[in-house]
Amino acid sequence: MGMGLRLDSEHQLAIQNHAESTYPEECCGLLLGKHRGDVKTLVEVLPTPNNWDGEAADAYPMVEGKHQGDYSRQRRFSIAPEVLLRAQKDARDRNLDIIGIYHSHPDHPAVPSEFDRAIAWQQYSYIIVAVEEGKACDFRSWSLDEHHQFQPEETIIIKG
Repeated sequence: MGMGLRLDSEHQLAIQNHAESTYPEECCGLLLGKHRGDVKTLVEVLPTPNNWDGEAADAYPMVEGKHQGDYSRQRRFSIAPEVLLRAQKDARDRNLDIIGIYHSHPDHPAVPSEFDRAIAWQQYSYIIVAVEEGKACDFRSWSLDEHHQFQPEETIIIKG
């Protein structure tokens, strides 16, 4: 059993609302919080723009499953490096860490793609929201194991 992720029901709602508002494109954002032993506690959801475009696509030429000219935000997401750096600095100033990333899968299950796996980092939680016809319907968290394979992550939702 890997790590667990604790979050408030308001956090879950904020992520689902963001996912629904960007449909049929993928939404994305950062999860700010704290690592305590085997549990990550989410303190703040930080929505970010989906920066996926030709430049972002060209930065990942070796990722399997990516076709040349696949610049659609309906199947990919990217967080701009400057957005990530600014969030990291702001989080550090408030004694928080980036503990994960969330994104949506429009009209697809809340299961990581090969692309999601290829770009993932081991210390992060990855929340994926499935959005069917504009409505968020599944919410799951994943983390990488020591073999760089995604495993379901226990999600503890505190009713706020």
